[in-house]
Amino acid sequence: MSTTLEIVRIPVLSDNYVWLMREPQSGSVGVVDPAVAGPVLAEADKRGWKITHILNTHHHGDHVGGNMEIKSATGCTIVGLGRDKARIPGIDVTVDDGDRYRFGEAEGEVIFVPGHTSGHCAYAFRDQQALFCGDTLFALGCGKMFEGTPTQFWTSLSRLRALPDDMRVYCAHEYTQSNARFALTVETDNKALKERSAAIDAARAKGEATVPSLLGEEKLTNPFLRADVPSVQKAVGMTGKDPIEVFAEVRHRKDVFR
Repeated sequence: MSTTLEIVRIPVLSDNYVWLMREPQSGSVGVVDPAVAGPVLAEADKRGWKITHILNTHHHGDHVGGNMEIKSATGCTIVGLGRDKARIPGIDVTVDDGDRYRFGEAEGEVIFVPGHTSGHCAYAFRDQQALFCGDTLFALGCGKMFEGTPTQFWTSLSRLRALPDDMRVYCAHEYTQSNARFALTVETDNKALKERSAAIDAARAKGEATVPSLLGEEKLTNPFLRADVPSVQKAVGMTGKDPIEVFAEVRHRKDVFR
């Protein structure tokens, strides 16, 4: 039985997005990576939705900070990667790579994507074209490599890149405009990137969000997904090199980019 997800973007803190989603057939309501509780509880209350689940992608405070308050208020079930359960507050259900997690009538595939942290996962709802990827993949970027290795991170991004083009990328931050500025220093001749960057500037000038993006668009314009593409390799002086090395160089350049 096919079903849909109603997905609501809740901006919190300075640049975080918390995702509130409802599966209408069952009435299940999930929160992905609640940085804080107040705005999330208020939005759910406004809509008459009762939160039943929290899905965490990783342990950072701006992704789990609202866990316990929301759980206390709603009695919801907290889901996260088993190998990181010691760092996810209030976790009830542990999942692992390749698991299918039932969320009402929808089903999310759990994908282990270390790199940003050692215990990061993404939830891919293929039938609903929704990818909740935390801080592994951003619109035109990827997370900082705090706990993982270039090999792990490139492997993780390659796994996400293998998903269908029509997946919407529900990442957790509004970093797109600065990511675009950096991406243009790598691929100066990428026409699709230039057009996308101009559209992002226009959207941000009007105060509009740039997330979610389309995965197909990321594949064409996000340098962190393109370390095996000749134009990116040439741009960083690493033609024919191992994509892991190229990714590491692009990530280093972003780390020092101002």
